[in-house]
Amino acid sequence: MVYFVYLNIYSLIGDMDKWVNKWVSEQRRKGKKRIEVKQNGNRYYVYDSTTVWDKKKKKAKKISKYRGRLTREGFIKGEKRIAVRNIFEYGNSLLVHNAIQPLLKPLKKAFPNHYQEITAMAVVKTIDPQPIKLISSRWSKLHISTLMNPFLSPNKLSEILREVGSDIVNQKMFFEEIASEGDFLLFDLSYVFSQSENLLLAEKGYNKDHLHLPQVNIALLYSVNKQLPAMIKVLPGSVRDIKSFKKTLEEVSLDGVTVVVDRGMASYNLIPVFKEKHMSFVLPLKRNFKVIDYSMELNEFFVYRKRSVKWGKKKLDDVFLYLFEDVKLRSEEENTFISQIVAGSKKREDLRQQEMKFGKITMLSDLDINGESIYNMYKQREHVECAFDVLKNPLESDKTYLGDDDAVRGYFFVSFVALYNYYALMNRLREKELLKKVSVRELLLQFSKVYVVTDGRREIISEVPKKVEDLAEKIGVDISTTDQRAVK
Repeated sequence: MVYFVYLNIYSLIGDMDKWVNKWVSEQRRKGKKRIEVKQNGNRYYVYDSTTVWDKKKKKAKKISKYRGRLTREGFIKGEKRIAVRNIFEYGNSLLVHNAIQPLLKPLKKAFPNHYQEITAMAVVKTIDPQPIKLISSRWSKLHISTLMNPFLSPNKLSEILREVGSDIVNQKMFFEEIASEGDFLLFDLSYVFSQSENLLLAEKGYNKDHLHLPQVNIALLYSVNKQLPAMIKVLPGSVRDIKSFKKTLEEVSLDGVTVVVDRGMASYNLIPVFKEKHMSFVLPLKRNFKVIDYSMELNEFFVYRKRSVKWGKKKLDDVFLYLFEDVKLRSEEENTFISQIVAGSKKREDLRQQEMKFGKITMLSDLDINGESIYNMYKQREHVECAFDVLKNPLESDKTYLGDDDAVRGYFFVSFVALYNYYALMNRLREKELLKKVSVRELLLQFSKVYVVTDGRREIISEVPKKVEDLAEKIGVDISTTDQRAVK
């Protein structure tokens, strides 16, 4: 049996808003008597309307000439009228609409004139990444498009990306707004290649693929507490890890957080920056750092993922040196080194000097806590690496063809919002222990099969497939009604 849900959507359409009536009244006071505004969904279109006598039918008939679109910001002459659509993808739209809710208030606060366009671009990127010229078309098919009124022409979006990208102050305010005191953040740096000759950010630099191509570096902070991305920053391609991280720290205020960085960023020069910013830190060290005391006694131990780990701690001025020994890793490294001696690539006399370093991992931190907690913090770095993978692959932000530095910064800000959406959905699957069975992409694809049809007075939800019905029940989403709060 097929069930349909009929809902009154007067609250979404209703009478024309007061600001529309006010605009019409002002035009008529100016002598423009033939002005008429027509409503389609929550969009408004302006016409010149007049009446002429039809000699054949012997009665008056109305003639309307389209002039443009009316928005809260004003009248847009000749803005192309969007064709009336009465069927929308609802299930996938509902999921992403719910996912983005925590960001709407910070977005509106930071970018009051552009938050709807940022939201629309991020929603499309989360569901089905598209080039700028196709965003309007893809957005118009989603049910959330009936709740918002963004300008999505390619030229307008390009302009908005440049404005958002150049507004570093409000980006900073946005990231600080979503940060939490006491949070545990992971930092990592990656890159995307660019073929644009006009992009100053694109410079030849180091990358793990060892390709000598122009690249843009991307710095990302990830919140372990929330299991969500916390900040993104675009940097020149030639800027190395330590310099980029130091610059990122200097530009934000994240008091009370703890930051864990990669071993490649180890530098004593970072410690004063952490202190100045009132941030705690876990700083993994390379094995050749002079501060490391490999003769430390390792009297404590724990088991991490079925691997035995010994550890010890030593105070150095106002920081602590943590030394760990992975027993299995020690055996593996010693075996490899001896094999290399036999093969002739290593010298026998080097064994005694190196064997004290086998299986050892060292970290500096201002935290005086149990070694197992410090070790677990470091090992959670895989989360930020996975976030970069999502950013580059499912969200297709692995390259950029934009030729303007500000536009690139704006593009990756939008990509950050999409990444947040993606992780919010991933967290929902993880909470319900479904992540090993269902990916975010599969979840969105399955829910895209649920449509809404509207005749202007009511909305009718299509039949919900059994698989979608089961998934909705498991993740706690009510897909039987479109009575969702409009995006404000």
